[in-house]
Amino acid sequence: MKILSVKNIILKILQSFFAAWALMKASRMEPGNIITVIFFMLCFFFFNHVDLRLSHSSFNIKAARKASAVISLIFSVLYISVDYPHYIETLTSPLFRMSIIFAVFIGFIILFYNLLLFLFSYTADKPLLDRVLFVRSDSTPTAIHCRSKLIQTIVNKLIGLYCSHTGLFTFLLCLVGWIPYFLYQYPGIMTPDSINQLEQVLHVVPYSNHHPWVHTLLIGLFYHLGYAITGNMIIAMSFYTFFQMCMLAFSAAYLINTLKQYQIRYAFCLIITLFYALVPYHAVYSVTIWKDILFAAGVMVFGCSMLRLVRKVTPASLAAFALSGLVVCLFRSNGWYAFCLCLPFLCFYFRKKVKTIIPILLGVFAISVIVKYPVMNAFHVTQPDLIESLAIPTQQVAAVLCNDRPLTDDQLELIENVIDLTYIKDLYNPYYADNMKELVRSGNQSYLADHKKEFLKLWIDLGIAYPGDYFTAYIHQTYGYWYPDSFYLVAEAEGVSATSLGVSHTPLLRGPLVIKAKEIAIKLGGMLPLYSTLWSMGVICWIFIFCIGNILVRNEKRKLIFYLPSVSLLLTVLIATPVATEFRYVYFLVFGLPLYLMCSFVRLPDTEKSNTSVSSK
Repeated sequence: MKILSVKNIILKILQSFFAAWALMKASRMEPGNIITVIFFMLCFFFFNHVDLRLSHSSFNIKAARKASAVISLIFSVLYISVDYPHYIETLTSPLFRMSIIFAVFIGFIILFYNLLLFLFSYTADKPLLDRVLFVRSDSTPTAIHCRSKLIQTIVNKLIGLYCSHTGLFTFLLCLVGWIPYFLYQYPGIMTPDSINQLEQVLHVVPYSNHHPWVHTLLIGLFYHLGYAITGNMIIAMSFYTFFQMCMLAFSAAYLINTLKQYQIRYAFCLIITLFYALVPYHAVYSVTIWKDILFAAGVMVFGCSMLRLVRKVTPASLAAFALSGLVVCLFRSNGWYAFCLCLPFLCFYFRKKVKTIIPILLGVFAISVIVKYPVMNAFHVTQPDLIESLAIPTQQVAAVLCNDRPLTDDQLELIENVIDLTYIKDLYNPYYADNMKELVRSGNQSYLADHKKEFLKLWIDLGIAYPGDYFTAYIHQTYGYWYPDSFYLVAEAEGVSATSLGVSHTPLLRGPLVIKAKEIAIKLGGMLPLYSTLWSMGVICWIFIFCIGNILVRNEKRKLIFYLPSVSLLLTVLIATPVATEFRYVYFLVFGLPLYLMCSFVRLPDTEKSNTSVSSK
């Protein structure tokens, strides 16, 4: 057993003191609370345990320390940038305020640095993970033994069926878990965005790509099919809703079958299946008519297809790769930008499969360009206006104006040529950009479009002059996607928004018990410890970052390509989000969470062995 030196004990006491200080402030405790002593003791023993684990570990400790230092530093900066007002709200002295913030900052770095080292000591231990996660190719499912022969036979039959038809089991279990929501929300949840797309389907309003036109056409396809068969608008809308449920369930099944190919244990596959089938927001979103839902499914199938193609190129994998690539490009505007960003990296990664995968990538790009430009122009599809993509710059400039910062006459004149500044302080919401966007639309947006260079210079100049205002505005506009303690009521939408189109909420499953059960299922996401972290965009974002760090610690940089599409999508959200906390904008990250976790552990085939030609199977 390792004996601690006096120097090491003193160092651990200091580290534990700062970590306890950070925990005290983050949990809003007073310094005299006895729980702070518990924090200190837990940190002291935990930090010593981390050192002990590292001394007996065989993984790359140097890489783990680097990754832990970088991630803990970034996390601490971002966490404190949101949370620091609570630490100093009773202080007036600038020196005391800065001292408290610095002490908490150091405490967070120490705490999360050690926590990450502790996690890496397990997740980067390949022999340990291999024993836990993977099955041998020649292994057989574990049989259950019990006193009742009948129960034993039934259970073992079910285990055998599950192991033989894992993907089908996942597909059906997801549908079983989601059907009650479908019946309660029949014909589907339709918000104002959904109503607008239905109006386009019915030609009440012109086609617009503000909500992806291809997705609108897909809604129209199933709506018109359903209406032709039934003559009922409500039933017709349910055709699309059920199709969306099936696509979401298929993507979950596709993931499970992919993991099965990589020999992940059936127990973990079942846990992942239950994550999709039982966590309520998947059920709610499966019946919500939004572009984000099929987009999330497309992103995950795209990632799973890449994993399959690395292992073996087959016609089925190529087809899934192509179709999911088109969904990524055409079902959200930021998906197109993310795909374009990834394209050169994907082409380089698959350069040795130039006859199979590269043509697919270039074909997806070409088809998307044709659809987005000549085809949409031919159908007179209007594109989103300029201000739609300038949410964050608009919010930053608005923050400068609302803080009454001095501007030059030329700068003020440039802004006043676009908007009326009379009510800007009343309209400005630091967490919601739509008010500012509407202010621009009600003003002279064409002047903004005609003077892009001047406004770009204005934005840069104001950022240089008032970086604090810009930084604060950016934090307010994006914190929900990376701050792990932000609250957002997930999946609370229900029914059909008010419309005269003839579609209305017509539940097939109703009653007070149904309503109460649905309310409890949703509210538990904000009540239960640990489980509630699955409802936090910020927590899932940091799990995603941890997975990338784990790949680097395991020295498996080849896997970074599988994370690149989602990294690119996340960056586009953080660059252009109009709302600070909107779960559906990063639903692709939430829905793909099991993929990112398991991908950081799977064993990729050797490069030489993976360069196979298209199989005839």
